[in-house]
Amino acid sequence: MYAIVEIAGQQFKVERGNKVYVHRLEASEGSKVEFDKVLLIDNAGKIQIGTPSVDGAKVAATVISHLQGDKVIVFKKKRRKGYQKSNGHRQQLTQILIQGVLAKGDTLKDEIAVTKKAPKATKEVVEKEAKKAAPKKAAAKKAAPAKKAAAPKKAAAKKAAK
Repeated sequence: MYAIVEIAGQQFKVERGNKVYVHRLEASEGSKVEFDKVLLIDNAGKIQIGTPSVDGAKVAATVISHLQGDKVIVFKKKRRKGYQKSNGHRQQLTQILIQGVLAKGDTLKDEIAVTKKAPKATKEVVEKEAKKAAPKKAAAKKAAPAKKAAAPKKAAAKKAAK
């Protein structure tokens, strides 16, 4: 079962268990939100299309986190005029977990647990921990391979001048 729902001015195709990044919502992390502007519901091939939205249909979701999107560089330039303008922008986003698509009269039976990922460890911290944990091994000395005697080079034949 999936639905097409409008969230913060954008349309998304969602189904139970999806994680979706939407424009920043006012809800706090961990809170439950419902979106009632459902434009279409597909329930095992039975499609309901709203005019403009399906009556009584909702999408239940849980806010996982608030974050910033990737940086977008806006660069403007005019040829031969010496005009250059550079500007950056990072969009404020909210990550939500879709708990379910509810048709008219349906209720949410069971919720999906929200699990937050642990923050990624930096490369330096990981290297320090690896050095502490691994005991140092004595380096085995290897005998250098014997060098072969170089074959004598033959002198290049001189070309006769014409």
